Amino acid sequence: MQYKIFITIFSSVFLGAQSNNLFQPVPVTDNHFGIKIIDDYRNLENLQDPKVISWMKSQSDFTISVLNAIPNRNYYLNKRLEFDKREGYTLSDLKITGNNKYFYLKRNVGEKTAKVYYRNGFAGKEILIFDPANFTSSQKMTDASKKDFVINLVSPSWDGNKVAISLTQGGKELSEVIVMNVDKKSIYPQTIINTNPANIGGIKWLDDNNGFFYVYYPVVDLQSPDFRKNTQAILYKIGEDPKVLHDVFSSTNNPDLNISKTEYPAILTFNPEDQYYIGILVDAEKFRKAFYIEKKDLLQHKKDWKLLYDKDSKAFTIRVSGNDIYFLSGYNSPNYKLCKTNFTNRNFKEPEVLVPEKKDEVINQYVLTKDGIYYVTTKNGVEAKLYLYRNGKEVPIQLPYVSGSIDLQSKGKDFSDVWISCSGWANDEQRFKYDLSTRTFTQENLLPIIEFPEFKDIIVEELSIKSYDGTEVPLSLIYNKNSKRDGQNPLLMDCYGAFGESAIPFFAKSYLLWVNQGGIVAVPHVRGGGEKGAQWHIDGKKNKKPNTWKDLIASAEYLIDRKFTSPEKIAIWGASAGGIAIGRAITERPELFKAAVIESGVLNTTRFENNGIQATSIKEYGNPNDSIEFKGLLEMDSYQHIKKGKKYPATLVCAGMNDPRVSPWQSTKFAAKLLADNVSKNPILLNIDYEGGHGGDIPVAQRYSNLSDIFAFMFWQLGHPDYQPKKNPAK
Repeated sequence: MQYKIFITIFSSVFLGAQSNNLFQPVPVTDNHFGIKIIDDYRNLENLQDPKVISWMKSQSDFTISVLNAIPNRNYYLNKRLEFDKREGYTLSDLKITGNNKYFYLKRNVGEKTAKVYYRNGFAGKEILIFDPANFTSSQKMTDASKKDFVINLVSPSWDGNKVAISLTQGGKELSEVIVMNVDKKSIYPQTIINTNPANIGGIKWLDDNNGFFYVYYPVVDLQSPDFRKNTQAILYKIGEDPKVLHDVFSSTNNPDLNISKTEYPAILTFNPEDQYYIGILVDAEKFRKAFYIEKKDLLQHKKDWKLLYDKDSKAFTIRVSGNDIYFLSGYNSPNYKLCKTNFTNRNFKEPEVLVPEKKDEVINQYVLTKDGIYYVTTKNGVEAKLYLYRNGKEVPIQLPYVSGSIDLQSKGKDFSDVWISCSGWANDEQRFKYDLSTRTFTQENLLPIIEFPEFKDIIVEELSIKSYDGTEVPLSLIYNKNSKRDGQNPLLMDCYGAFGESAIPFFAKSYLLWVNQGGIVAVPHVRGGGEKGAQWHIDGKKNKKPNTWKDLIASAEYLIDRKFTSPEKIAIWGASAGGIAIGRAITERPELFKAAVIESGVLNTTRFENNGIQATSIKEYGNPNDSIEFKGLLEMDSYQHIKKGKKYPATLVCAGMNDPRVSPWQSTKFAAKLLADNVSKNPILLNIDYEGGHGGDIPVAQRYSNLSDIFAFMFWQLGHPDYQPKKNPAK
């Protein structure tokens, strides 16, 4: 009882301190297809307004002061740094060339960012070839803009004698690309700017290793309405002036192809000896439109691109071997089938089917090798299997251990080499090389195998629960085997459910730390994701988007009914498009959750026109100019569903000022309206990171620190005794 009295007094003082700094609304009324919409905080969309910036900063400063007062705030930061020290180093972005040269990013313990390393073969000597601390930007920079550069992509040439390195800073994702001569460890003097190869288009090398293709952004001002539009596929040859652009595939260069201003024209390459280049129009959808052209014609500046397949063909993950084209198909097969056609016939709707669609398994990746095609399937997104297609037969391959997810890698169609990386919610990733002749796996870990005895009592349970309409929804549950079902466990629910992306199992140390502190982690695989194939995605997009947050709500109700937790002990967490799931869950069923965290969230879907959501995402969320789809956009608009006088959960809303995908005003408007309309004593906090973007490409300590804040906030709100302030953090 004494504890409850303290919380009540603390909350009252806290709320009073916060509500004194509400932003002054200037309501605007819009009319869409006869629907009147009042937008109280339209004025917060103007990020050039000093009053807006000042309010955002004051709220963020207040949030930091509150977080600073939470005991144990840095627990996760310190534990993750401790784990890093135990491991010694981390690796990422491994690339292996056909002649067996390894390139990767490695960050040693204590280092802010990863560096580029190289070795000749798996057993070769490791050589440091580039440190981003030595990078000098080609852009004019003020002292305020001089932040640590982070490498987000390495791309070696076919022969491994050169490597392109993409560097970014401040979470902007937009990169500067340099090229290194590997043997000499020397950097060519030219720097490519206005690109984003880690996310769009990559770096695709020419057959002679003397240049590559990349996607160029004509406008890089994040606040400009033309940002991300009219991008171009550029042919760059090393040593040339990168300011002289050789546009080879774009709406400007190829007007006859009817490329829209919001699609990203990118070049695909597969083997140096291939006859054709493939041009693909990248957008937010899995199924895209593609063209092809003779390599010699493109290099002679000809423009005779021909249609390879359209979106209706539902082809994706294309691979080329000579005249043959391999691909995954969603055409009349929502769980996908592995198919083959060729450049002569180009039959993508009635191709040769190598591996038919499986009833309960989704084919999600494959690689070509000299010995056949290795492919991976998953059931419910969490149970992975490995197969080899060879001589017209499917051969199941026994894995080294049961795996939630598998990542495949090969050197290409002319080699037998194939590797798998296996991991799970409670199993650290291990890398194996497969030998077909002996049907055995050999460990080839580039990282040491580290024991985590503190996680030995953690178990994983894969469930299936019924949603509101009877649909079976997969639910991953991670908890300590000694947990009691008394309704008192702090429960963290992490949810996304968009763009057909699956929440695949990975060794999430932060989840496991949550469990070690007495909590439970639940990952509901809601509709909108890809866990159960293409239809699962379709059933959670556009006007069917309510299924996403209703699946989340149903998962919470299931866990409450079975005494895993209770409403006062549930925190829900989502980022980017996952903000729709979290925002609508707390606005539809606020009494069901105690706390919510939304990072870089899509929260105001009816406001396309002010750079709020990129036009490529219209096919995911809906078209605001379509009367039916606009109603879907309104239904998923969390900001518009905040109602005055309602009691909402404690909410931490985070955003990055440099976010190139979701403008921070979406988070700001949502927090302002929630602050004004909420009548509960739960805190509403806004935290704008002025050196951050959409969540990635930042120094590791900053990433850990942000994560530590989120977990501390949730444990504070769920009543964990180690996180309760001893004095009012509002002062």
